[in-house]
Amino acid sequence: MESIYHSTIKWTGNLGQGTAHYRGYARTWDISIPGKPTIACSNDPLLGGDPSKMNPEDLLISSLSACHMLWYLHLASSAGITVVAYQDMPSAVGEVLKSGAGRFLSMTLKPVITVLPGTDLQLAEQLHHKIHEVCFIARSVNFPVDYQPEFIIASDKTTADNT
Repeated sequence: MESIYHSTIKWTGNLGQGTAHYRGYARTWDISIPGKPTIACSNDPLLGGDPSKMNPEDLLISSLSACHMLWYLHLASSAGITVVAYQDMPSAVGEVLKSGAGRFLSMTLKPVITVLPGTDLQLAEQLHHKIHEVCFIARSVNFPVDYQPEFIIASDKTTADNT
């Protein structure tokens, strides 16, 4: 089955003279998809971008993390593991060559997952290693992705806070 995805990217950085001069335009744009909020973006702050806006690197690591999370929740549910909270703080290592070309070298997902007492933590950890086989985004990247999950056993208060 094939899926088709659409997005509109609109450059918003024309400061009056277009690209007539290298420093005369902003590296900003909007991402819009009908029926969804517009996302204002800029390039990486290391390259002069606006640090208050999302950049392509932010969006890529966030997309991969979100895809991993959704597949993890699915696999956990199917395996009888009840997850009551999930938070990830992914990090990625990139390089920029003298030519200006860049790429990601690796990414590490660091999910903190709260599960119910009695959960088989070995099984819960093993599920992470199955996700790269099915996650749309993970299967599309050409750099290694490592997983460093941390598991927290829910207390009655934790379970109540997440319902």
